[in-house]
Amino acid sequence: MKLKVCGMKEVENIKQVGALQPDYMGFIFYDKSKRNFEGVIPELPKGIKKTGVFVNEYIEIVVSLAEEYQLEALQLHGDETVEYILEIKKHLPKVEIIKVFGIKDEFDFSVLEPYEEVVDFFLFDTKGKERGGNGVTFNWEVLKNYSSTKPFFLSGGIGLNEVDAVKEILKRDLPIYALDVNSKFETEPGLKSIKDLKEFNRKLII
Repeated sequence: MKLKVCGMKEVENIKQVGALQPDYMGFIFYDKSKRNFEGVIPELPKGIKKTGVFVNEYIEIVVSLAEEYQLEALQLHGDETVEYILEIKKHLPKVEIIKVFGIKDEFDFSVLEPYEEVVDFFLFDTKGKERGGNGVTFNWEVLKNYSSTKPFFLSGGIGLNEVDAVKEILKRDLPIYALDVNSKFETEPGLKSIKDLKEFNRKLII
């Protein structure tokens, strides 16, 4: 099971989280977010994929930031179309594409079909007033209707109190590729608790 820690901002905190060797580290490039990233990404240990999070951004800006920060994955959190993704892939053929869909109490999984061939992963997050980082889990029972083999990231309000629920859903026959954590591990927006992340890793043995 992979782990992604998203919403990083401060250089020293980025280094501390990097030392824990998560598989992905997310940087949000969305100026309406409390975790909007500006500045320098310090050198990270090998194996951590720098992930840029974007919301309906101009393709030129996505490509520019991906090249500037040497991003290895893009998480698209808006209403990006298949055509939009194909255009990005022309410029960034080696970058992983993660397409986000918000879920609450129900979801029509047929909307994923056009994206199957153009993305590497889906990410299911809680549908809320913010584009992520709401700190609330969605009804995971909805995922029993997921019939695709496309692997996905499970996101939305995952913290220490959700460990038992995570263990239970991991027993199901679902292609869960990674857990995506953010606000439940923060002492303030963008600042992650190393103690809590270590405890999470220990309890899940990721």
